[in-house]
Amino acid sequence: MTKLTDLTITEALHGLNDKKFSAAELTEAHISAVEKARGLNIFITETPDGARRQAQESDARRASGKAGALDGIPLAIKDLYCTKGVRTTAASKILGNFVPTYESTVSQKLFDAGSVMLGKVNLDEFAMGSGGVTSAFNPTISPWSGSDPANAARKLVPGGSSSGSAASVAARIAMGATGTDTGGSIRQPASVTGIVGIKPTYGRCSRWGIIAFASSLDQAGPMTRDVADAALMLRVMAGFDEKDSTSVDVPVPDYVAALGKSIKGLKVGLPREYRIDGINPEVDALWHKSAEMLREAGAEVVDISLPHTKYALPVYYIIAPAEASSNLARYDGVRFGLRVAGENLDDMYASTRFAGFGKEVRRRILIGTYVLSAGYYDAYYRKAQRVRRLIRNDFVEAFKKCDVILTPASPGTAFAIGEKQDDPLQMYLEDVFTVTLNLAGLPGICLPVGLAQNGLPMGMQLIGRAFDEETLFTAASALEKAAKFTHKPPFTA
Repeated sequence: MTKLTDLTITEALHGLNDKKFSAAELTEAHISAVEKARGLNIFITETPDGARRQAQESDARRASGKAGALDGIPLAIKDLYCTKGVRTTAASKILGNFVPTYESTVSQKLFDAGSVMLGKVNLDEFAMGSGGVTSAFNPTISPWSGSDPANAARKLVPGGSSSGSAASVAARIAMGATGTDTGGSIRQPASVTGIVGIKPTYGRCSRWGIIAFASSLDQAGPMTRDVADAALMLRVMAGFDEKDSTSVDVPVPDYVAALGKSIKGLKVGLPREYRIDGINPEVDALWHKSAEMLREAGAEVVDISLPHTKYALPVYYIIAPAEASSNLARYDGVRFGLRVAGENLDDMYASTRFAGFGKEVRRRILIGTYVLSAGYYDAYYRKAQRVRRLIRNDFVEAFKKCDVILTPASPGTAFAIGEKQDDPLQMYLEDVFTVTLNLAGLPGICLPVGLAQNGLPMGMQLIGRAFDEETLFTAASALEKAAKFTHKPPFTA
């Protein structure tokens, strides 16, 4: 018999509806799994009592015929989403004891649909990182650690910043998780942990109640074990929110209905600029194999050009720190969060921020403050925004020749904790295939396609037109069917 923790969301909903098990039993199985996985440092705050209460309420709704779309499904919530009455830290000392009095729009939508919160999961501090290693609560460890016998003692990163979200789903201790994606923080961890993650179009999901990193880039999205589950979760998470000025008032389609459709005649673009130096040869080979899988399923593969791609990383690392320096100015020890006493007000500000922010966050604040300062705004920030427009225009032109774009999601497989921490540039290069979508505001989905020789998963990314997540789900479901990825991390054995 399949363990309850091995079920997908879709399978669990069928089991709940057929009365094969209850939401309380499903939740208890996952609470036990969370306890057994504490060595991976996935959760910052566990909420077992609240989960049990939500599960009981779910069983009552199902008995009365009022079950929601995700009723009884245990989820992990990235600790960047404000949760009413539950500590929300952004993995930072400066918010170590912050307990919101309100609920984020996206998490409220999930709870309204009946889902169960197992707790708040780890991340890079304020979502700044690509390995889950900058958290003030120590790094998250990938459940894939030890998959290579030659490196069994190595502790691997689960990617970042949504490290805990990815690890919780891959380790089978949560059925799905919320993530956020500013420069690839859903798709890159999905790639290196062998799960599915989708960054929707900017404005598709509300950002209200999600602690901001870079407001023009941040977007919420689901992380799951298969494409169908991602479609289910996004259908619930998406929608217009008048509390978010960047939320777009457009209808939310039934993404599940887009799954399994024929892709005959669908045009899949391969951008020549993504053939970069330094890419893992196995990733490059799998990219072309994935294109062949889609071709065999009926798609037409075409070469395309995104000429300004080479400027994406430098543009991102001007715009994102600039917005971060502005957003993080609110953490000053006056209104909420950590306060370190000083001899005067300025000393209190400086002492609080030095004690409260980690090294990577301080680095990005300094970069952002510099590029926004007098004499440098025009030289850096304004020019970066102009190039951002050119990057978006590249996609507009490319989509005249294709319906979706296929690329790698990460330049390699998971690396060891500590391997790149002393070289910020190497860490920033982890986002080389993903940042373009955030700059252009486009949707992208990552799904697992194969294993490298070292036994670690590799994912591929599909990019779509703005607000055309339906076509992405159709193409992703076809690639998923062809790839037949069923591998599980050693931790689950």
